[in-house]
Amino acid sequence: MLKIMIVEDDETIRDLLLENVVKWGFEGIIVKDFQDVMETFVQSEPHLVLLDINLPLYDGFYWCGKMREVSNVPIMFISSRDTRMDMVMAMNMGGDDYIQKPFYVDVLMAKINALIRRTYSYIDTDLSVIEHDGVVLNVKDGNIMYQDKKIELTKNEFKILYILMENKGHVVSREKMMRSLWEDESFVDDNTLTVNIARIRKKLADIEKTDFLKTKKGQGYIIV
Repeated sequence: MLKIMIVEDDETIRDLLLENVVKWGFEGIIVKDFQDVMETFVQSEPHLVLLDINLPLYDGFYWCGKMREVSNVPIMFISSRDTRMDMVMAMNMGGDDYIQKPFYVDVLMAKINALIRRTYSYIDTDLSVIEHDGVVLNVKDGNIMYQDKKIELTKNEFKILYILMENKGHVVSREKMMRSLWEDESFVDDNTLTVNIARIRKKLADIEKTDFLKTKKGQGYIIV
């Protein structure tokens, strides 16, 4: 079932949108905490986003930019703003369509269906990210993001963090980690692994995630 994420702070409009996307056979995902829009986006992996411009904390342009850092998923702006500049801004930020409030529901649903048909015939919308506890590891660009902070990773740091986040909640032994890195032609010895783990911890601390990566003495490492 295709998933549509609704980012709208007006409860009446949000409920109307949810009711109609469900009626049309989509799964509706709503955002309630507007501090964690990206967390909901990454975890739910929607096929289309309905995005209001006027939102608490950060506006829709800001969240559109964040989504475009990790995905090509189609984004439709829904807004009471009717100026040409807002429409141009929406497209320039990576939006795919724009509909003005108040709108006719049948027109909105026709736009949604047309955008989905157009998009999924030729675009790969996989996210290419791994997320845990608000930390987003970008597989394409090799960086980590937490809230508004972004840190670049070296090739080995990325691979180590990727292995740990893929196995989040489970201890990964040093031996398994080094074996995985060797298989990928990253020739990491025991000392190099220790140095890289220390660097990853420092970078996690820089984005205020000091307890994200833990050592299990005599066992290995775990993302909690």
